[in-house]
Amino acid sequence: MDVIAAIATGSAATAIGIVRVSGDGCFALCGRVFRAAGGRPFAAQEPRKMVFGEMLDRAGRVIDRGLAVRFPGPGSYTGEDCAEFHCHGSPVVLRELLSALFAAGARQAQAGSSPSGRF
Repeated sequence: MDVIAAIATGSAATAIGIVRVSGDGCFALCGRVFRAAGGRPFAAQEPRKMVFGEMLDRAGRVIDRGLAVRFPGPGSYTGEDCAEFHCHGSPVVLRELLSALFAAGARQAQAGSSPSGRF
């Protein structure tokens, strides 16, 4: 599994912040840090539909509540399985979510690190 993750919005505090995750196995990984309000597993969520729920740290504590969406490849921006978390834009919240994704097995995305070079 080679899953990458990064904050997709700027570093300044904003109302909404986005964390993007991409790569084979990203849906299972995202399921470890997101609990949908309806209880349905992340990988079983309807594609391209925002779902409300909780973002969790490595210990299962709530970091924030917000929206998540999954984009199955090849019909995604990167051409591979991709997901986004839309949460409060506090830099602390975004860093905590990114840390939870790293603890679940993702690695830090670098410019051009997805196969399509779009991440």
